[in-house]
Formats: sequence, structure tokens, C-alpha cells
Amino acid sequence: MSGLKGRDLLSMTDLSAEETLTLLQLAADLKQGKIKPICRKSLGLLFYKASTRTRVSFFAAMSQLGGQVIDLNTSSMQIGRGEPLADTARVLDRYLDVLAIRTFAHGDVETYANYAKMPIINALTDLEHPCQVLADLQTIQEYFGQLAGLKLAYLGDGNNMAHSLMLGCATVGIDIAIACPANFTPDATIVDRARSIAAINGTEVVVTQSPQEAVSNVHVVYTDVWASMGQEAEADTRLPVFQPYQVNRELLTLTDPDSIVLHCLPAHRGEEITEDVLEGTRSLVWDQAENRLHAQKSLLVSVLGAD
Repeated sequence: MSGLKGRDLLSMTDLSAEETLTLLQLAADLKQGKIKPICRKSLGLLFYKASTRTRVSFFAAMSQLGGQVIDLNTSSMQIGRGEPLADTARVLDRYLDVLAIRTFAHGDVETYANYAKMPIINALTDLEHPCQVLADLQTIQEYFGQLAGLKLAYLGDGNNMAHSLMLGCATVGIDIAIACPANFTPDATIVDRARSIAAINGTEVVVTQSPQEAVSNVHVVYTDVWASMGQEAEADTRLPVFQPYQVNRELLTLTDPDSIVLHCLPAHRGEEITEDVLEGTRSLVWDQAENRLHAQKSLLVSVLGAD
């Protein structure tokens, strides 16, 4: 993966189809213990948002690779007192080998990438969540043995997950349908970009208001919370709007007989997904969560390169 050494990952569009598939193969090899790289490098975690899976999986991944993790508390750093991001980026660049950032504005990770020479990893912004999609694609590939030619439906808010899934699926040859209410559609620029990528690969990107249309004969049904971090005040008003997009047993009858269900977690049982589906035989949610560790380990190995 020397082609990724020193590179940033801010968006799924930063990876070609070949690079994505190579990352997934490396993740599989690491998961199976075929490769045991040791690195004496430092990963910084700069998180402005709460996190369970992203924080712990990055900690575990870097530790298992033989590196160290420095958890940067934004409230105790000078950025909490107004130091410009550009200044912080240039200073951290002198101390760390790679920095993963979880924040609100996507422009913030771009600023860090512009001012730091070390690789910057987008650990979630309001626009995209590429690390999650790498784990999602790994999970799908493990189950079906392939990616190209499959169909995926995402139901819910046209948020960062919808954006990265569109771009990732279009890149690896998966047809994707996004079903969401009229006022909660994905960013039009992202949709256009995904469709341009899909056109090259002979796949399709559909945005619809019909959950039934979206899930018809699909292999993968994907959902996320209806109110993301920072939107908690809207949660109650969103419930009736999103209720038709709930992933439940009735909806799954429209999918491929061997379809699977994914959720990036945390899940609100009884809202975007029912308890019986989340805990049912079609759910690969826990495998999906585990694969955050392996996918991110693969990413770290690739952007850091050999010692």
C-alpha cells in the first residue's frame, strides 16, 4: 500500500476503486493474523464529538500495531481558547505521525490537511464518514464474497453516512438507493459526484422518497439514527417524518432472500430499526462494528508505511 503512504483520507473520493479493494484485502489479512506489522509511530485522536466505536477501534488498532495513541482533549488544548486550527495543525505535525479528527465542519479536516504534512484521517465530519464505510464494505465482502454487482439501500436521513456510502458504493461497483423524506435528501453536490463515479463503473445511484422502491430486491439494507450528533433538539419532531423509513420485518420481505442488515450504531431500537431485526439472523451489525478495528488498522498501516 505504498501508494497511500503519507496520504490523507478526508473523503471516500480520496480512494480509487483499486485502493479501496486493496485496503479491504489488507484488512482481511490483518484480521486473519496473516500480517503482523509493528510500528513505532504515534497516532493523535482529536475528537470534538462523542465517540465509542471510532475512538476505541483507533486506540485498539494502533496499540495492536505496536504504536502509541495520544488522546487530545480539545477542552484542555489552546484551540479551546481560540488558537487557529492552522497553528495547531503545524505544531501537532511536529509531534505526531498521523492524526484522526472527529469534528463538525468538514472544512476543519481540510484545514488540518492543508497545514500538516502528516496523514490526516477523517474520523467523522458532518459531511462524510469514510472510516465507517471501509468497515461496511469489508463486512459486505466477507458475507457475499464480492462487492461488484450487489445492491444496497440506505433508509433515513441524507446525512454523512448517506454521502460516504454513495461515494463508496459507486467506487466499488455497488448499486445504491437512498430513501429519505423530501426535506432530508443528501447534498446535491455529493449525489452528482457519486453518479459521475457510478457512470464510469456501470452502476446506479438513486435518491427516492419511497423506502419500498429503495429496498426492492436489494442485498444490503442500511440505516442510521434519524437525528445525528448536534441534532438532538430535532429528534422528537423528526420521529413522525421518518417513521415510514423504519427497517422492520415487513420491509425486509421486499428484499433479496439472502439480504443482510447493517447499522453504523448507536441504534435507537423501535425508531430507525426494530429490536427483532437488529437482533435477528439477517443482522451483521456486530461483525460490522468489529470490522471498524480491522479496516482502520489497514488504513493506518497503509498511510504510515513501513518503519
